[in-house]
Amino acid sequence: MPKGESHLALVRRARRINRELAEVYPYAHPELDFRNPFELLVATVLSAQTTDLRVNQTTPALFAAYPTPEDMAAANPEEMEELIRPTGFFRAKTKSLLGLSAALRDDFGGEVPGRLEDLVKLPGVGRKTANVVLGNAFGVPGITVDTHFGRLVRRWKWTDEEDPVKVEAVIADIFPKSEWTMLSHRVIFHGRRICHSRKPACGACPIAPLCPSYGEGETDPEKARKLLKYEMGGYPGQRLSPPPDFPGKPAPALGAV
Repeated sequence: MPKGESHLALVRRARRINRELAEVYPYAHPELDFRNPFELLVATVLSAQTTDLRVNQTTPALFAAYPTPEDMAAANPEEMEELIRPTGFFRAKTKSLLGLSAALRDDFGGEVPGRLEDLVKLPGVGRKTANVVLGNAFGVPGITVDTHFGRLVRRWKWTDEEDPVKVEAVIADIFPKSEWTMLSHRVIFHGRRICHSRKPACGACPIAPLCPSYGEGETDPEKARKLLKYEMGGYPGQRLSPPPDFPGKPAPALGAV
């Protein structure tokens, strides 16, 4: 927390930032395309070390070939590697997908479990992935601490913790459980669109007055506006099939001009 700020003042400031973000991103949502819990689980595993856009461009062919855990568990590894090659680290990811599909088939009747303790036992599935699936496929509140979330909560001085599990615990103590999933979406949306890693668009940021790190990035409003990404900058988003209320443009399919 900023010097001289009490814990109560921090909680109030953090909750106000969340309310402001809710005004800016009323349509915030998971940026992975999925139609069921299995597709979301697979897409989230694939999203490590790549963009959601690249995952969304890759999964249509993957799910056409292997629509169920049983199909995926029986896949030829080399053929799956070729399908998911665009997401990077495709050999390790193939191993995880084959392992988690077999576990779903053998231990959970071919269904994705709706409990954190079961999800984290699956190959390639950690707390972040489990919370994404719980929050967005099962409606179970969860905090998703990805690189954007961790960066922003440290910039806002909500915590100085680096370890994602510790960050999750701190944030869970600041916000009611009912806010956890949407808070995650809003923070991640803001990190991708405005509060970038190397050059945040401070001069175009709607929560600048509440941010103790204001000035780390470009403060000139005109220059800052040029740094905005996705729908904020007038560009396509990451989903090929965004929700109906998304104000931006759908992303192009793989290979599209």
